[in-house]
Amino acid sequence: MGTLYLVRHGQASFGADDYDKLSDLGTKQSVRLGEYFRHKGLTFDAVLTGTLRRHAQTYAGICEGMTAAAPGSGAAPLMPQALLWPGLNEYDSEAVIGAIHPHKLEKPDSPEMYRHHFRLLRDGLAQWMAGVVSPKGMPSYPEFVAGVTSALDHVRSLHDGKVLIVSSGGPIATAVGHVLGTSPETTIELNLRIRNASVTEFAFTPKRHMLVTYNTLAHLDAPEHAGWATYS
Repeated sequence: MGTLYLVRHGQASFGADDYDKLSDLGTKQSVRLGEYFRHKGLTFDAVLTGTLRRHAQTYAGICEGMTAAAPGSGAAPLMPQALLWPGLNEYDSEAVIGAIHPHKLEKPDSPEMYRHHFRLLRDGLAQWMAGVVSPKGMPSYPEFVAGVTSALDHVRSLHDGKVLIVSSGGPIATAVGHVLGTSPETTIELNLRIRNASVTEFAFTPKRHMLVTYNTLAHLDAPEHAGWATYS
C-alpha cells in the first residue's frame, strides 16, 4: 500500500495584478513544510505538480526545507524531479465569476468585498459543475475532473511507495470529492476551506485511493508559526 500526499500551494498573491506567484509568507510556508517532512523522515519516490508558477515555487520551497543542512540530521534526501501534470492546474476563478457576472470586479480591499467575491465564486462553481455555464477558456467540469483523476490513476498504476502532489485547492478538493463520492456542493465547500500549504493524505492500492487526512497544518503547530495559516 502506498501513501499519496497532496499539498496545496503556499499563499499566493490574491488581489495583486499577478496572482500566480507566492507571497513572502507563501514561500515561508513551503519551506517550513519541507522542514517538517524532513523531521518526519519522509522521502518521496515520485513528485507530480501542476504547471503553474505557484506550484513550482511551492515545490522549490519544500525542497529547500527538506535539503537544508541541519546539525546532526544526517544526509539530506535527494528530491525527485517533478513530473508536470497540467490536469493538476487550478480552474480560472476570474473566468468562473465572469460567466455569471458580466462586469469586471474591483480588486477586493475590504471584508465585504472579499465576501462578495467568494459568494460569486461559489455560485459560478456550482453552475459550471452543473453544466449551466461554460467559463471562457476553461474545460468543462467533467474534463476538469478527468485531468485530476488521471493523476490519481497514474500514481496508482506506477507507484507503491510515497508520492507527493503539489497542486491547488480546486484539484485537491476534486480528488477528495472523487474518492469520497461527495456532492458538487460539498466539493465546493471542501475547496473554499482548504488552507495554503496544507497536507491531504491518501492511502492507495492498485485499485483505489482512501482518504486518511484532509487539509492538515501539523507543520504550523508551534507557537512561532501562529498566524501563518492562510486561505488565498
